[in-house]
Amino acid sequence: MAAPGAVTRRSRGLTLSLLLTAILLLGVLASAVAGQLPIAPTDVLGSVLRAIGIDTAWAPDDAVVESTLWAVRFPRIMMSLLVGAALAAAGAVMQAIFGNPLAEPGVVGVSAGAALGASIAIAAGITALGGWSLAVFAFAGSLLATLIVYFVSRANGRTEVVTLLLTGIAVNAVAGAGLALVQFLSDSASREQIVFWQLGSLNGSRWPEVAIVGVVCVAGVIVAASLGRRYDLLSLGERNARHLGVDIERLRMGSIVLVALLTGVAVAFCGIIAFVGLVVPHIIRMAVGPTHRPLIIASAVGGGALLVLADLLTRTLIAGADLPIGILTALVGGPFFFFLLARQRSRSGGWA
Repeated sequence: MAAPGAVTRRSRGLTLSLLLTAILLLGVLASAVAGQLPIAPTDVLGSVLRAIGIDTAWAPDDAVVESTLWAVRFPRIMMSLLVGAALAAAGAVMQAIFGNPLAEPGVVGVSAGAALGASIAIAAGITALGGWSLAVFAFAGSLLATLIVYFVSRANGRTEVVTLLLTGIAVNAVAGAGLALVQFLSDSASREQIVFWQLGSLNGSRWPEVAIVGVVCVAGVIVAASLGRRYDLLSLGERNARHLGVDIERLRMGSIVLVALLTGVAVAFCGIIAFVGLVVPHIIRMAVGPTHRPLIIASAVGGGALLVLADLLTRTLIAGADLPIGILTALVGGPFFFFLLARQRSRSGGWA
């Protein structure tokens, strides 16, 4: 017989899953409908049904509507969903391996490292790997940044808050200087594209890029969820986890590569979108508890829903303009980060 607390957490998890799914579906529909060219919900549904081989009276006859949906809005919606899922799952994994609630790809410099790698590929005109070229260089930059943060901030089997934040500040500063140098040495076209990475935007998403992000994101979330039980054991302490058969260093190094992959592929095509990996896992953890497998899965769904809604706001808040999504997430995530800092300090009695 399950304990009452476990039943409550399970019911909360089910309720949250249904709520997140509903929010995600409504966000997708609203994003497809809203824009400079308003499209009726029936046209959206009819177009999707026709694409899967079901003809209805709702299918739009206007070629402009069809082109707008399938060439502009649907790729952008899918990209926002996948990038949000990747960043939220990466944040949940980082918090698990660091054992610290403040670990997040944007805060500790992983996103900036990925952006630096992508900017080098842009400035150098590297296209040897086709569409994967940017993703590979962004992965290399994010992996290097993650390794630096991991080895510098860990001491005596634990991660200190001050060291983690200072390491993140240093990595962000170095990556920012590298971005500035690359911009200085680039031509005007490359410089404009690098500025895009610094602000973060989903504008101009295309299906080939969505496919690349989709492959890495889906595989990464599945792998992260499969490691959930090991993260649970790790949260009991390194000594207990070792006694229970967990190879701590192998788990951490594999997780670092996983975080670098998820962050790198997101930043490669959309730029720096901060705080998604910080805000979403915390909100999800409040509802489903600390068990990592449901936490990672729900965080991925929640991250996708959050970024779909955020992208909708960037397209509609200012008439005739496309607000960079990185600005919006920073405006929301920044105050939340301050709140977490204050709570961490009050709990620990200091900043260590």
